[in-house]
Amino acid sequence: MSQPGSTHDVLGTAVSMPVEIRNARCFVAGFTADAAAVAHAMRSGGPAAPELRPLRLRPGRTMCMLVFVDYIDGDLGPYNEFGVCFLVEEPGRPAASPASALRSLARGDARALIHHLPVDGDFTLAAGRGIWGFPKTLADFDVDHDSPTRHGRVSADGHLIADLTTRRGIPVPDNAKDTVLNAYSQLDGVLRMTPWKLTSTAGTRTRLGGARLTLGDHPIAAELRKLRLSRRALMTTSVDRLTMTFEDPTTIS
Repeated sequence: MSQPGSTHDVLGTAVSMPVEIRNARCFVAGFTADAAAVAHAMRSGGPAAPELRPLRLRPGRTMCMLVFVDYIDGDLGPYNEFGVCFLVEEPGRPAASPASALRSLARGDARALIHHLPVDGDFTLAAGRGIWGFPKTLADFDVDHDSPTRHGRVSADGHLIADLTTRRGIPVPDNAKDTVLNAYSQLDGVLRMTPWKLTSTAGTRTRLGGARLTLGDHPIAAELRKLRLSRRALMTTSVDRLTMTFEDPTTIS
């Protein structure tokens, strides 16, 4: 585990912890998914995967979050990101009941495994993989964060991964100040946990449903099809502006 205030060398540039994101925006759609299929996908990440279990919202179903983030101003530079994330149980703890899992989801404090993380910048790719073990890969983005209906399209090597549209939600209070989320990553057989602190949010809107998803012919898209995602999103959320920090990771195994 790195110590607080540590510095990492990334492509010849010193990156001091915690990494600060001063301005970003995002939209996300949450789909229910087959829990057994998600567990199988998690095991494909290497020998660390069995320590994580999908968080079951109801018997046989878990949650897969698809998120587009535009990092406008931060220590890793400006870049776009697309995340495929699974909600998971805390390692070593008894499985949560479906009711407890739903409460955790509603509070926004559920734990998540970052399963895929395409980005469009070489520096953030090197930092993400080298510091936190995030499974970042290079991709091409066409994203609209400005229209009331948000739209994102991500491709790699000339093949579509996903095309996601989310409709406008209703305003909700911006109360995420100093909320700490625990993001897990597994790369090269090493399981890590990174505290991700949301320091402020503004312009948050959310709704039930409200998403249209098209999957392409990229291997990530093929894997998403195997998860048997729900035809309709359980929920969608957009945030006009957020600030956050990423701490050093803790190695779990």
